[in-house]
Amino acid sequence: MAGKTSIKSTKVAKKAASRRVVAVPTLLAGGNPQIAKADGDAPVQAYIAAMPGWKRDLGRRLDALIVHNVPGVRKAVKWNSPLYGIEGQGWFLGIHCFTKYVKVAYFRGTSLRPVPPGESKSEDTRYLDIHEDNKLDEAQMAAWIRQAAALPGWVT
Repeated sequence: MAGKTSIKSTKVAKKAASRRVVAVPTLLAGGNPQIAKADGDAPVQAYIAAMPGWKRDLGRRLDALIVHNVPGVRKAVKWNSPLYGIEGQGWFLGIHCFTKYVKVAYFRGTSLRPVPPGESKSEDTRYLDIHEDNKLDEAQMAAWIRQAAALPGWVT
């Protein structure tokens, strides 16, 4: 009799496990995905997968561009934003979703040539805001990414 009970409880447990649904990240103000702070590619990919609408494709393009131009790039999610950096050198770039655009932050952006257009309250940081109808200049982005990765980064 005990054997039947354990088989039945095992079947029930398996059935319940098969019905579990993976939680979809909450979107914060402006549609920014809420992803737990963590190091590595997996949390960055979870953030990108949770980016709403056209921003998801842009996130994938930006991530691929960064990985292509900075072999061995370090990734993490902090403050609900993917960060990209060089081990032992700090973070050089961050991404953040807003309602109508995606903001790319270059933490040493005033040292880039040409300087990215968006000003910041932080003396060294410059931004690039990418809206849905903007054409992404991948050549310019790649140049900024390579330049930014070669500079001392922002240490958290």
